[in-house]
Amino acid sequence: MEIKINTIKSDEADLVIIPIYSESECLQDENLNIIYKHFKGSNKFKGNAGEIRVAINTTASGVQDIVFIGLGSKAELTTEIIRSSFGKAIKKAIELKDKKISLNMISSENLSVEDIIKSMIEGIGFGEYKFDKYKSKVDENLEIELSICTDDGENLSSIDEYIDEALLLVETTKLARDLVNEPANILYPETLAEKVISSGSKYGFEVEVFDEAKINELGMEAFLSVAKGSENGPRLIVMRYFGDESKKDDVLGLVGKGLTYDSGGYSIKPTSSMDTMKSDMGGASSVIGAISAIAKKKLKINVVGVIAACENMISGAAYKPGDIIGSMAGKYIEVLNTDAEGRLTLIDAVHYIIEKEKVNKVIDVATLTGAALVALGLTTTAVVSNNDEFYKKLENASFKADEKVWRLPAFEEYKKLIKSDIADLKNIGGRYAGTITAGLFIGEFVQNKPWLHLDIAGTAWSEKEDGYYSKGGTGVGVRTLYYLAKNNY
Repeated sequence: MEIKINTIKSDEADLVIIPIYSESECLQDENLNIIYKHFKGSNKFKGNAGEIRVAINTTASGVQDIVFIGLGSKAELTTEIIRSSFGKAIKKAIELKDKKISLNMISSENLSVEDIIKSMIEGIGFGEYKFDKYKSKVDENLEIELSICTDDGENLSSIDEYIDEALLLVETTKLARDLVNEPANILYPETLAEKVISSGSKYGFEVEVFDEAKINELGMEAFLSVAKGSENGPRLIVMRYFGDESKKDDVLGLVGKGLTYDSGGYSIKPTSSMDTMKSDMGGASSVIGAISAIAKKKLKINVVGVIAACENMISGAAYKPGDIIGSMAGKYIEVLNTDAEGRLTLIDAVHYIIEKEKVNKVIDVATLTGAALVALGLTTTAVVSNNDEFYKKLENASFKADEKVWRLPAFEEYKKLIKSDIADLKNIGGRYAGTITAGLFIGEFVQNKPWLHLDIAGTAWSEKEDGYYSKGGTGVGVRTLYYLAKNNY
């Protein structure tokens, strides 16, 4: 989609998108005002947030579609309302098969022009997303040209910058969505590594991939234990972007859970829970998308990303409940549940990124626990952290991205739940506080570095189309991690 400013006159567009507040009484255009007053007077359109009404208008250039979108009360307008409303509007535009779209700029006393523009673009960009590459018959993709109509001539150059940044975040979030949505017979550790190499070339970051022999040489026994049940060999994928050569000792580490498929192993999942397990690399996709955006934007920051990519499968070689396994850090783990596998791959990746890549701050992102959904539902990412200041930076970045996060307690009492009688640790802590104990299990390997654990099990996948979301991967975390890097380093 091509998005520009003031390139299409509203009377020459195939479709005009008109955002309206609930208290708006009239429109400047006489024809549109007649239509709007008819809808409002007959209670067919009230301007409530997310409300949509379609009409047809006649101009000197011909007939055009009109999409009224409600924003709710002007005093209560938020960026998320804008994003969701425009996501719905672009879905309707695609349904109507219109190619030239004119979009009226929103005015608000509560939000900056930057916030308005970015949330409009993100809503449109995310709203048009579909993963339909495996459909033999699909509608031909429209070459949509969209023009934002604004009278703010003084800020045109700034608006262009806001559009460019928003389009970059849309693009890299879609990259993350695509990776999550790929089926596991197409995307497995080797092909995931190939896609990361391709992204590195496109966006400007270095990629190094370690095969099973090198992983074994590094002593990553926990990672390899999860991987050894599959015929598809594991890959350790390392991404490096150094945008601040003057601070080579200040490096942010991003670790993404990269289970390209999770059967649960011998602690096997029910069939109804398996079909979406291609999404168990949602954390990896977030890290890939975030580093892609950071590198393309050339942010002045040093970032290293690591993904321990593998499949958790069943075979004669697979690890079993009751096994005791080692780890790169030298700690031993009693395996009580082979479906608590993500944390085993993450601890070796975290230890590697600290010891070998010399990062001094760590964020791990993972679709880790069903308990996160029980606690926080599908709208909020659970966070466990050992550092108040680091968490505050994450929280501020999440506000900017409108990706909700919530910090869970990490009291010492919880750590007792993952202590084993016969090893250093056990990989599950029992039925209580499952999200917390899973996070703290990883925390045992961060060596007191400032650390954030993001459990995106509830937010990485959408079961239905809603606003600017489509069914499938959401790409959650890409924008939050990007803003964390941009705003704080």
